[in-house]
Amino acid sequence: MKSYSLTNEKNLDRFYEIIAAKTRNGFTITEHNEKLPYVVLSKEKKEINHALHLFISFMTLGFWIIVWIYLILNFSRKKDILVAVDEDGNLFEDKCLSA
Repeated sequence: MKSYSLTNEKNLDRFYEIIAAKTRNGFTITEHNEKLPYVVLSKEKKEINHALHLFISFMTLGFWIIVWIYLILNFSRKKDILVAVDEDGNLFEDKCLSA
């Protein structure tokens, strides 16, 4: 197996900066490879208190439903992302499929 050399150390520094930023935002490292280099980051889903949001929706005459739907769409799923440097030294970030 051959090892890829990075064309630019600046890209490698940016790679580690992205990983640090993602871990500060609640992601955890589930897979890491130094040779290629890539990292798979995961963020668990958050539990939403639907009873509380229903109550707030009644109190605000339904206006809170917009916030409630936003929370359901963004925080009710587990998120997996891949951050990597390709063979040409370019950084990329992609969503991973999760079960």
